[in-house]
Amino acid sequence: MSRPAADHRLTDLARLRRVRDRIDREYAQPLDVEALARDAHMSAGHLSREFRRAYGESPYSYLMTRRIERAMALLRRGDLSVTEVCFEVGCSSLGTFSTRFTELVGMPPSAYRREAAGATEGIPPCVAKQVTRPIRNREAPSPSRT
Repeated sequence: MSRPAADHRLTDLARLRRVRDRIDREYAQPLDVEALARDAHMSAGHLSREFRRAYGESPYSYLMTRRIERAMALLRRGDLSVTEVCFEVGCSSLGTFSTRFTELVGMPPSAYRREAAGATEGIPPCVAKQVTRPIRNREAPSPSRT
């Protein structure tokens, strides 16, 4: 790789890291790829391609994973309804939220809320976050049928 190409790649990686950090920080805000790309001084297509290349998933998928992680924590807490959690994490459609939640977690949010309430009681939050992290890229196992 030539020196200018390597410099350009490093610049892109720094921009992608800023985009990822912004998603982590502002997951509950209305974010779209076009706005993220504009702020990173990239085209939306270039941002999406390079983000996927660097992190293994699209910016939208990464955003939804962050939202679902936060939703899981709120549902475990048990004091909010599924609808309240949906809007709290920045989703505007309960249907889309429920579908994506089920894809990543392997069960609907209402079932997760029932089963997970108190499941992490007494576990340090840093450990609970790791063991309850959703699986990305639609890899959640199907719920067992009895």
